[in-house]
Amino acid sequence: MSERISREDLVKIYNIEITFFDSLEESGLLKTETENDVKYLLYEELPAFERFANWHYDLEVNLPGLEVIHHLLQKMERLSEENRRLMRLSAYFTGE
Repeated sequence: MSERISREDLVKIYNIEITFFDSLEESGLLKTETENDVKYLLYEELPAFERFANWHYDLEVNLPGLEVIHHLLQKMERLSEENRRLMRLSAYFTGE
């Protein structure tokens, strides 16, 4: 079984609204597991959850803003990876 934390524990630990967590899940920004009617967040999803919570509560970014930021960061990562791949190809073909 994967390491995970319940939604209720996250709400208590991070002092957030349960509706915020549910909104993140419904929008596809977080992936959860459900067992015996309890929602769990995998530990590997915690860094993303913490970013979203910080942006929302500290910077007052609303859910649509979180979705846009997430999408743009994913796109930047894909472009960065493509750039690294092209740089390796360029070095290969130029003999550097």
